[in-house]
Amino acid sequence: MNVSVHPSLETRVGVLALEIPSVRVASDDPALDEEIRLQAARLEELHRGKRSSQVDGTGRARDLYKALGIDPTKTRPSSEALLRRVLQGNPFPRINTLVDCVNLLSLRFLLPYGLYDLQSIRPPIELRIGKAGEGYSGIRKDRVNLEGRPALFDSEGPFGNPTSDSDRAKITLSTTAGLVVCFHPPSLPEAELERIRKESVATIDRFCRG
Repeated sequence: MNVSVHPSLETRVGVLALEIPSVRVASDDPALDEEIRLQAARLEELHRGKRSSQVDGTGRARDLYKALGIDPTKTRPSSEALLRRVLQGNPFPRINTLVDCVNLLSLRFLLPYGLYDLQSIRPPIELRIGKAGEGYSGIRKDRVNLEGRPALFDSEGPFGNPTSDSDRAKITLSTTAGLVVCFHPPSLPEAELERIRKESVATIDRFCRG
């Protein structure tokens, strides 16, 4: 799945897009629950007493947000919001196996991920800055305003951004194919980007395509 980046954003953000066909979504999976528990426990032990902003790796998402004109102290990257919950000892959010799996990846790499039902999207897809009046109904939220913010658009309009995705393209138990998008700094080394791609595919294959 090709996701183009508007020229005005090419030097500020990179996009790793993964099309996941034949996906299997369940309400929960004990093996995935255990993987999440272990990841959270490792982070809690390693960073006990720290604020999320003090953890090595969170700077990548924060720098990305700053480059996009977003204050990360007011609008936290979704990856840091997950880390903050873990460090505070709060429960890891559980939605369904595919959403939980991608949240695990976001926590693992400390980069914001977007996840969308592929059958709800109408290509072409572009990442660009939202214009006045553009927005969408968020998941468990009222309208998400996109003016001046980066967002993914298809032929029907906007459907996601690095912080909050749309209700239109959300993953449900009926989802059969997904689009995973990892937002990253364009300076991220190619070797690291390839590692993220491989581990993302392997993790989703393990829990959602078996």
